[in-house]
Amino acid sequence: MFVFSQADVKKAETDTVMNKEINIVHGANLTKDETRFPGAFIFSKDNKQVQFEHQGADLWCDVAVFYKQENRLKAIGNIRLKQGDSVTMRSGKMDYDGNTKLAKAYESVVLKSQTSENGNMTLTTDTLRFDRESQQAYYQDFGTVVDSANTLTSEIGRYFMEIKKYQFLDSVHVDNPQYVLDSEQLDYYTTSKNAYMYGPSTITGESYKIYCERGFYDTKIESGYGIKNTRIDYNNRIIQGDSVYFDKASEFASATNNITVTDTINKGIIRAHYAEVFKAKDSVFATKRAVAISLVEQDSLYTHGDTLMITGKPEARILRAFRNAKFFKTDMSGKCDSIHSAEQTGITKLIRKPVLWNGENQMTGDSIHIKSNTKTEQLDSLIVLNNAFIVSLDSISQTGYNQAKGINLFGQFKENELKTIDLIGNNEVVYYMYNDDQELIGINKTKCSSIRIKMANNDVQDLIFKIEPDGDIFPEKDPDLGSKKLTGFVWRGEERILTKDDIFDEDDNNIELVVIQGIENPIDIDLEEEERSNNPSDPVNNIPIPENGKTTDPKRSNDQTKVK
Repeated sequence: MFVFSQADVKKAETDTVMNKEINIVHGANLTKDETRFPGAFIFSKDNKQVQFEHQGADLWCDVAVFYKQENRLKAIGNIRLKQGDSVTMRSGKMDYDGNTKLAKAYESVVLKSQTSENGNMTLTTDTLRFDRESQQAYYQDFGTVVDSANTLTSEIGRYFMEIKKYQFLDSVHVDNPQYVLDSEQLDYYTTSKNAYMYGPSTITGESYKIYCERGFYDTKIESGYGIKNTRIDYNNRIIQGDSVYFDKASEFASATNNITVTDTINKGIIRAHYAEVFKAKDSVFATKRAVAISLVEQDSLYTHGDTLMITGKPEARILRAFRNAKFFKTDMSGKCDSIHSAEQTGITKLIRKPVLWNGENQMTGDSIHIKSNTKTEQLDSLIVLNNAFIVSLDSISQTGYNQAKGINLFGQFKENELKTIDLIGNNEVVYYMYNDDQELIGINKTKCSSIRIKMANNDVQDLIFKIEPDGDIFPEKDPDLGSKKLTGFVWRGEERILTKDDIFDEDDNNIELVVIQGIENPIDIDLEEEERSNNPSDPVNNIPIPENGKTTDPKRSNDQTKVK
């Protein structure tokens, strides 16, 4: 047990007071001027400057007005304040209070700080307050910060010396040889050169432009992300989403949740909840309720697949939709296992178990090709290869089916409307025929080598049997009619895509979006920066991730973005 006497307590109080006192190290040419500076000692330099010391800091000046009783001083001329080996401040004038450890510097203030073993930072401003108690320096009338990577300016700024962090407010501007950054508010860590943006912010590089209202940017390698109203203009594409990641070195960008990727040249749009853009390969990968939207003669074409890939230069784009592929436009829709559409040839291929609906007509075959005119972008022709089959529900009886089949089918469009269909090889027809009073005349059942079907308003107008037809018109209940369904008949009417929303199935509509940290919930940025600094040699792990722990980085195998 320790017992302190009154003398011990008194001595401790005295030591505390003495520790707070400003000490004179060199005070030459002492004078007093009670009229102008009552109660003050005035020191001026001789062969060397006046010097003071206070709790680990030294101050040099040409003239000092020292109020010993109040424990404060006014320094004038060639002032230098040095704290340890890392912080030096110079100015023309300075007020220093030993009780609060607050220095207020005026006239061409320059603050220099060592930010790393070989790196330094310089702050210049007209007026700077340096709070040595909290180890913060701040200005309110414009300042400039220069380090090894960037030049930063703002109207208001605060420097946190212990964590080597700047907080810039109002008209923040960053100049770098590779890019320019403008922001409403920016936190900048001088050791790592990492910037955290708040409010409207724009980064303009040689080949990209980024806008966001909350984001992170590594100014050394031009890599970062935005998580609020983010947009990247990248090559000939615009990428928007809840969270967008960008890396200049790998020429890679990715986005998560509510994404839109716009092709500014071909006027195409991709919407999804996850997408990746590879600039060098001029490609886009999209999944999670992904749809590509393009314009076909003033009519939007919607193409969906579990996965979408768009590759190639603008004039030679190729769209691939994999697994559960579907498309829709006003008078035509279809589905298959995969879709391959080439901008250069104008050919769209429906691959594996394809079905195409043109008006009320269902067409199937081993594969279906739709060709567009590459100049006018209008539909040109239709090809169904092997086992071509056309079916439509009889519009009057609503029970029978009009059918035509053959080996191959060739169709021609005029002004985007299917006008003629030629069936070639082993053709068969079952067709319900009515008079003008819509009374059933009979069912035409015919075989021949070639059939031409003339269309009007996406409906059958006329049948022309070209080569050696063999058949007749039978009453509906004539036993010689036989089956009213041709061999291979399959009706897939319940699968028909009637609206643009029908291209999505239940799984697409019930996707659970990942939670992106930082949009609604606050983040301890200082802690995040500390984590980054503790692992500076691992660029993959330093990519921000969402709460599910997945990442957009191309080196990783999963497909979600790490964002904070």
